[in-house]
Amino acid sequence: MKLYHFPPAPNPAKVIFYVKEKDIADVELVMVNFLNGEQRSPEHLARSPRGTVPVLELDDGTILTESLPIMEYLEELYPEPVMIGSTPLERARVRARERYIELNITNRLVRLVHATDSPIGLPPNPGLAESERSNLPGSLAYVNELVGDGPFVMGSGPTIADCTLLAGFNFAKFGGLDILDEGYANLDRWFEMFALRHL
Repeated sequence: MKLYHFPPAPNPAKVIFYVKEKDIADVELVMVNFLNGEQRSPEHLARSPRGTVPVLELDDGTILTESLPIMEYLEELYPEPVMIGSTPLERARVRARERYIELNITNRLVRLVHATDSPIGLPPNPGLAESERSNLPGSLAYVNELVGDGPFVMGSGPTIADCTLLAGFNFAKFGGLDILDEGYANLDRWFEMFALRHL
């Protein structure tokens, strides 16, 4: 299988973190360099008509897009270690936590970076940047509380929620934002531990 990605982008990054946590050797990483416009190449558009990543190309040529379905597909193929829960209730809770993080932290960080100093050349948007800056602290404080003194975002093992959160923080770092310098002790500790596994 081939995973087409652009390392700083959060959606492919969280799949890469997931693949590394699962230690899936059957996935070959293939970079699509957005800074050079490779996402608009005919080859990539044939895989992803909107020019997005991640794209998982199966050995028979079948194409899967979107980060969460790709991770769920891989979870079916490689069930150990469990990263989306072992029971229906656990899976629902992991998906809910991951969804909250994606919507309220990772996506906010993406919009903030692009509205401030977009690495792909989007025009600055001071109003959007200010809105995201004002809404981000409450979300970070909530997840900081959820992490508590535990090693991961939820429970004793990593889940897709950890992968999504690290992808957001990684993109913020790429965009020059130091969001963890604001007193989130549990997230600071979590980041130092989890980032060492992947960055």
